[in-house]
Amino acid sequence: MAALELRHLRYLLAVAEHGSFTRAAEDLRISQPTLSQQIKQLERGVGVQLLDRTGRAVRLTDAGETYVHYARRALRDLAAAERAVADVQDLSRGSLRLAVTPTFTAYLVGPLIAELHSRHPGVTLDVREMAQDRIESALLADDLDLGIAFHGPHLPGIAATALFTETLGLVTGTRRHNADHDHDHDHQQGADRDQPLPVQALAQRQLALLSGDFATRSHIDAYLAQERVSPRIAVEANSLQALTEIVQRTPLATVLPDAVTHDHPHLRPIPLEPPLPQRTVALLRRESAYQSAAARAFTRLTQHLVRARGYAPAA
Repeated sequence: MAALELRHLRYLLAVAEHGSFTRAAEDLRISQPTLSQQIKQLERGVGVQLLDRTGRAVRLTDAGETYVHYARRALRDLAAAERAVADVQDLSRGSLRLAVTPTFTAYLVGPLIAELHSRHPGVTLDVREMAQDRIESALLADDLDLGIAFHGPHLPGIAATALFTETLGLVTGTRRHNADHDHDHDHQQGADRDQPLPVQALAQRQLALLSGDFATRSHIDAYLAQERVSPRIAVEANSLQALTEIVQRTPLATVLPDAVTHDHPHLRPIPLEPPLPQRTVALLRRESAYQSAAARAFTRLTQHLVRARGYAPAA
C-alpha cells in the first residue's frame, strides 16, 4: 500500500469521525480544498461515492461505511506490524499498554509493576484505570495490549485467561485508641474472624461503599438484594483509597476484596454469612492481536505473582 493511499485512508476516517470537512481539515492541519481533493481522488480510485455531502453534516454512504470498516482494520494492523518489527525479544526495551478495573489498583497493580520494572527496567508501561466494557472496546480497537478485569460474558474477539478467584468481605478499621486496649482488641479481633456475622446484621450498620459506577458495587448490591438486606449507606466514594481512609477513622464498615484487607495492617476483616459470591479475575487480550515480548513476559509474571501471593486459584 503506497503512502498516498495510507494518507487517503486517514483523511477519510477523519471526515467520517468529524462529520465535517472543515473540522477534519483543522484536525489534520491541512487546507479544506486539499482534503476535499484527496477524498475525491480516493473515490475515483475505488470507483464509488464514499461520502454523502448533501446534508448539513457530511456522512458516509453505505459503500463508505463498508470501506471505512476495512480501512480501520488496515490501519490498525499496520500499527501492530510496526510494533512487531520494533519489538525486542530480549526485553532490553519495549512497551506495554495495560488497563485495569479500579479495584485492582488497590492491591494488584503495585506489586505487578514493581516486579516488571525490577526484571525488565527497559520496558515502559502505560497503565490506565477504566471500566471493564471500555477495556474490552479498547483492546478490540488496538488501543491496549492487555487488560485485567473479571471473567464473564465478553465482547466477541476478546480472549480471557483466568488468573485467580477474588472474594469480598466486610471490613472495619482496627481503631486502636490506646495501648491498654490492645490485648482486648486483639482478642476481640480474633473472635470476630472466627465468628461470621449474619448478613441480616448489616441492616443495623452504617456502611461506606463504592459508588454505583463500579462493577464491584453492582456485585455488592445484587448480594444484598438477594439476602433482602437494606443497609444504611452513610458514604459513597469512587476510590478504594478513600474508603480505606474513611473506615480507619470512623466506625463505618465497608466491603472490600480480601486481598486489600490482607495487605493493610489497619483494616480488619469480618466474614459474612452467607459469604458474597466469588468472582474470577482474568487477563484479557484481543484474540488476533500480536503478543509482544513485553506482553508475554507480563502474562507469565502475573501468573507467577498471583500464585506466590497465595490468591485462590481460578475456579
